Amino acid sequence: MLQGFERLTLQRDGVALNVRRAGQGAPLLLLHGHPQTHAMWHRVAPALAEHFALVLPDLRGYGDSGRPPAGDASTAYSKREMALDAMHVMRELGHESFQVLAHDRGARVAHRLALDHPRAVERLLLLDIAPTLAMYRNTSEAFARAYWHWFFLIQPGPLPEALIASDPVRYVRSVMGARHAGLAAFAPQALAEYERCAALPGTAASVVADYRASAGIDLAHDQADADAGRRLAQPLRVLWGEHGAVGRCFDVPALWRAAADDFTGRSVPCGHYIAEEAPALLLDESLAFFRSTK
Repeated sequence: MLQGFERLTLQRDGVALNVRRAGQGAPLLLLHGHPQTHAMWHRVAPALAEHFALVLPDLRGYGDSGRPPAGDASTAYSKREMALDAMHVMRELGHESFQVLAHDRGARVAHRLALDHPRAVERLLLLDIAPTLAMYRNTSEAFARAYWHWFFLIQPGPLPEALIASDPVRYVRSVMGARHAGLAAFAPQALAEYERCAALPGTAASVVADYRASAGIDLAHDQADADAGRRLAQPLRVLWGEHGAVGRCFDVPALWRAAADDFTGRSVPCGHYIAEEAPALLLDESLAFFRSTK
């Protein structure tokens, strides 16, 4: 997968960050979701590399990146810390400013990245999320049933991590296969990669820490921004699957308009995994939205 993409490992504060890159032109950072890796972009990245200098890292705790201890309040997995990873990667590769395409957990990292580093992030295209704080504050029974893992993963340890570690492949298939398109949406090689990485030592603890941070320290950071009136200033486009829970359970445009100065977006005819369910559509949207030259 992703033949011709260079693989490199960068270090930040003792955490190894696995990165793939390819292409030339304006830099474009791609951030993956849970429980996946950078491989989720395999159906769009080769075509995007014809127009952009692509950078595809694995988030800490996922893929072949490092899995540091969570620390108090899972601070090591706060979206602020993950955003600093992304900034470090881009600067190490010579990119002081860049655009971002991000899905799911990676889109939450991208949201924090754009708020904390507004001069670095030029444009964002986020896939199938609404702002984290708003989603927790407006949770319904329907959302809790569809996104059961949000509430399972934040339970006190060691139960969630022990259950995942006991059968990580079942966990991956349960989370991903229960969505609109089922497991048929995923290329066998990509699914095998998600399963391989889920079984690596420390993954279960890292995934749990990621979600505990989102329900704790990340909400505190988001509330501080809201209290201070900080909003996204960059052009923001959001796509959400019409068969996904986010669009069914939340008024996605209203929530993003409350958080961003320059929002556009729409629902698209697929489920949660837009990059793998509707790659041609995503490619068209990306080429229309992102600037391919500086």
